[in-house]
Amino acid sequence: MVTKQLAAGTGTVKPGKDSILRLRYTVWREDGTVVQHVPASQTVMLGVGKMIPGWAEAAQLMVVGETRRAWVPATLGGGKSQSALVFDTELLEIIERPATPVDVAAVPDDVSRTPSGLAYRVLTAGTGVQHPKRRDTVVVHYSGWTTDGRMFDSSILKGEPTVFRLDQVIKGWTEGLQLMVPGEKMRFWIPAKLAYGNDRNKPQGMLVFDIELVKIE
Repeated sequence: MVTKQLAAGTGTVKPGKDSILRLRYTVWREDGTVVQHVPASQTVMLGVGKMIPGWAEAAQLMVVGETRRAWVPATLGGGKSQSALVFDTELLEIIERPATPVDVAAVPDDVSRTPSGLAYRVLTAGTGVQHPKRRDTVVVHYSGWTTDGRMFDSSILKGEPTVFRLDQVIKGWTEGLQLMVPGEKMRFWIPAKLAYGNDRNKPQGMLVFDIELVKIE
């Protein structure tokens, strides 16, 4: 595989094999046929582990702000192409997978609790003063784990916060977010009765969430 830097980046950190990347790119076949193109008005979130081997290798040479061309031989195409491919990739953002908290297995003794059984700890103090109300719409970043350390959902890996009304989510979120102010980040230990209960289509048992309240709309 051969690569060439087309534009220098402004970052200093290179992606790892578990990184999520925000990209723009164009892919051509050897004959010049465009396979896929993401225009300047759009971006795509893609995990390094989901890329074909040659493209993943090239992406891990890059820093944020860089544009690089890679000539990927068919042997590094992951079986998706019978011919070589050419990738022009612009790396806009590197998002690392949130680390699993060390205290997901059980509720620590030194946390705060509410009468409902919700446990919580402040991770980062907020900058706002207003608490959302039950019917407010909020913007949050979050990651959630089961007690065995498995991450089952994360807005971080999606590359954008999520928006919802407080009375339209699980009870633990409805209660917990009303304790927060904008800019604050908390960890919640949510018992099953305040999470998904016996819904077997959802994660079971106590769940642990790291939630950042971005803003109240």
